Amino acid sequence: MASIDGALLDFKRMDRLAAGDTVLHRLDPRAKVLVTLIFIGTVISFDKYAVTGMIPLVIFPVVMVSLGNLPSGYIAKKIALLCTFALVVGMFNPLFDRTVLVHLGPVGITGGWISFTSIVIRAILTVGAAVIVVGVTGFPAICQALERLGAPRVFTVQLLFLYRYLFVLTEEGARVSRARELRSFGKKGLGVGSFGPLVGHLLLRTWARAERIHMAMLVRGFSGEFYTRREYHFGCRELLFLCGWSALFITLRHYNLPHLLGALVTGIVP
Repeated sequence: MASIDGALLDFKRMDRLAAGDTVLHRLDPRAKVLVTLIFIGTVISFDKYAVTGMIPLVIFPVVMVSLGNLPSGYIAKKIALLCTFALVVGMFNPLFDRTVLVHLGPVGITGGWISFTSIVIRAILTVGAAVIVVGVTGFPAICQALERLGAPRVFTVQLLFLYRYLFVLTEEGARVSRARELRSFGKKGLGVGSFGPLVGHLLLRTWARAERIHMAMLVRGFSGEFYTRREYHFGCRELLFLCGWSALFITLRHYNLPHLLGALVTGIVP
């Protein structure tokens, strides 16, 4: 039950972070969504053996966390948790790609280890950008921005309903888990055998509650469109934000800054 309550509090904390009043929070969500998409596209466009070229892109999440006044430790924990899948996927690369590509003295580094490092860096950058944009914008505002950028309304409404349904699921899950613990004697009734009926009962409870919520929304005049209390306008600040970051991403993509600095320090560049 503690884990379910913790997940619910985690979702609510992201909403509280999105309700901030920094210069980044006040920007139009469309600008932040577009910049994040361009950043993710830039990261995934690198070669599978590229490592040093992606390191300067760390400037984007660092600056966003600083401008958005987000707790860096909390964001780092979220990124580490979500990047576990990337570690599982990339851990097999050293077993299949054993071609030595780099020599560090007597030690040879295979392509598998380089590609594994590249996968981890990509995951950290892309997941970090997604978490940060949710923290400075809010998921409802992101869905509204996607719709105003041309995404189908059916798609954005489904995303928003999915997000809201997570709160219903976690709340009902906490109640069911608490009821099971109160009706158990010692460890009896807390084993794996009770997990199946528990999940089925949870699904039925959340389904019934979701139907009641939907009926309440229809009674109150819901027509498929969500309204927000804050009105946004795409102005000069948003245009400068979009063009500035885009120009930086394109520059860092075409020029390997660590390689150029290394060549300059070693005197290779005339």
